[in-house]
Amino acid sequence: MSSRGTVRPPVRPGSAVRPWWGDVDLPLVGSALGLAVIGMLLVWSATASRDDLTGGDPTAYLVKQATNVVIAVGLGAVMACTDRRWIRLWAPVVYGGAVVGLALVFVPGIGSVVNGSRSWLQVGGLSLQPAELAKLGVVLVMALLFAERTEGAMRRTVRSSDVLLALGCAAVPAALILAQPDLGTLMVMVAIVLGVLAVAGVRLLWLVGLVAAGVAVVVGAVAVGLIEEYQVLRFEAFTDPDLDPRGAGYNTVQARIAIGNGGVLGQGLFHGTQTQAGFVPEQHTDFVFTVAGEELGLLGAGLVVALLGVLVWRCLRIARRTEDLFDRLAASGIACWFGFQAFQNVGMSLGIMPVTGVPLPFVSYGGTALFASAMAVGLLVAISRRSTPPAVVARSRVTRSR
Repeated sequence: MSSRGTVRPPVRPGSAVRPWWGDVDLPLVGSALGLAVIGMLLVWSATASRDDLTGGDPTAYLVKQATNVVIAVGLGAVMACTDRRWIRLWAPVVYGGAVVGLALVFVPGIGSVVNGSRSWLQVGGLSLQPAELAKLGVVLVMALLFAERTEGAMRRTVRSSDVLLALGCAAVPAALILAQPDLGTLMVMVAIVLGVLAVAGVRLLWLVGLVAAGVAVVVGAVAVGLIEEYQVLRFEAFTDPDLDPRGAGYNTVQARIAIGNGGVLGQGLFHGTQTQAGFVPEQHTDFVFTVAGEELGLLGAGLVVALLGVLVWRCLRIARRTEDLFDRLAASGIACWFGFQAFQNVGMSLGIMPVTGVPLPFVSYGGTALFASAMAVGLLVAISRRSTPPAVVARSRVTRSR
């Protein structure tokens, strides 16, 4: 008994009292925060000399992105502290809100066209991109559907009706995104859906059929003119950017030049010739990785890639450790989201992927994408805090097998 008269709980032999942060996945949170800090510096450097963007204030975008990061940290913290039952209850709400937002972008006076894609909502002085929230909504609702239909029926197998219902839920936002058109986000959505289905245990035939169906949909969309001509030209320029270096291949050519200028150590922050001269289009958003390549060099760009790798690794580790189906599917879907989007963004800067205009997670400038990603990390933290340690899982499995 302590001096205050309170009884301390017994401590098991060989165990230690864990600090309050012991249940938080520090590598996950650290990698996300590290990427966000690097992103603020890269966005600042990419916009400091652009009076057409900043209105003469070189720190304008630094302040904006720092504000976005603060809000994102708050949203992630709220999600991390939310009980799992509430997350399940709110999954349909997040999904429904994202679908409504995707539909509202087509309403005149509310939706706006940016870079040829009607993807943005103008609410007062704020610009929101519902497609970013749709990624989180699809992850949550698909995980909820598979968990409820298998756990509630006391079975482990996934039926065709389960797959069709999940695909139907994913098809609604996917169709709205295709109509914008936003091919980059659509590709990320497809990666999320395939990842969740694979982890849920659907047959390989389903996955092959979905890939074939996706290719057919894209080909059909091009044939009927649903895909804009400039987007088709970007895919053609992907095969050979030199075919149209001043047109569709311009972004890729300039991105390659910027990264090539960096060498091993880079030209120094705020000293990149391509960056400061504004040769690379959309450099603070879609092509922010070129700033790292030119001004921080191979080492700086490698650090960004390494932090992205840690982020995806921790997502997969959390998915592997949990025995709850909803948690496992949600973590796996987020891993596919971050992993594919990072590969797509870095790949288009290097010329190994077509230019589709997806942000680099936690690094590119923007509010909605950062908020959605931060909430996803908060969800992962909540999952990791209630996951069973691997040693305990192994002992429980051995006990059940006896």
